[in-house]
Amino acid sequence: MAKTLTEKRIDVEEQIRKLENHRKQLVQQEKAEERKARTNRLCKRGGAVEKLLPELATFTDEQFDLFVNRVILSEYTKRVIAELSADNPVANANPQNNIPSNQTDSKANSETA
Repeated sequence: MAKTLTEKRIDVEEQIRKLENHRKQLVQQEKAEERKARTNRLCKRGGAVEKLLPELATFTDEQFDLFVNRVILSEYTKRVIAELSADNPVANANPQNNIPSNQTDSKANSETA
């Protein structure tokens, strides 16, 4: 028995509804994977920081925020990030990048004095 146009339309609308629900599930899965990847990345990076600076584990949240703000907002950090972001192998191989900020800042200050 042939379907009427109304029955065909209802079937197509049902398929559309199922596909839309499937799309929503896929979007939710994508978001969950992104959250999981971000959490993993944050834990790894935070662990790396605590491994290098174990004293930070005893800091309060306020102390840690202050530390991060002072370090990240320093001119030295901005220069290092700019160099690494440029994807320039010559700049990344520069031994100057391995000098702690207090040494480069004092070196820069002594050169200008």
